[in-house]
Amino acid sequence: MLVAGLTTILFMAVVQLALGLHVRNTLVDVAGEGARYAARADRSLADGERRARELAATALAPDYVGEVRARTVVRGGLETVEVRIEAPLPVIGLLGPSGGLTVRGHGLEESD
Repeated sequence: MLVAGLTTILFMAVVQLALGLHVRNTLVDVAGEGARYAARADRSLADGERRARELAATALAPDYVGEVRARTVVRGGLETVEVRIEAPLPVIGLLGPSGGLTVRGHGLEESD
């Protein structure tokens, strides 16, 4: 019984770690896609924020993502769009402290 209990706890810890990595990688991809979408010549920063929020809602859960912000920054002399996403750090399932996970994605600004 003791070995079965410890094995179960270890297994659940590994599953939770895998879920946390999946959530992080998904949000990194969503932030990058939102930044690339906002960086298009015919789109605005609000379009990128909306696109990132829609993708996160589809991939994870409708109300999982907290704050999504897009802004224009200069990196290496080039104008880029940065999308920043704050979400809870998944500790038990998708539940966890809000704002514990922050990811950023960048896209090169297109000119008209």
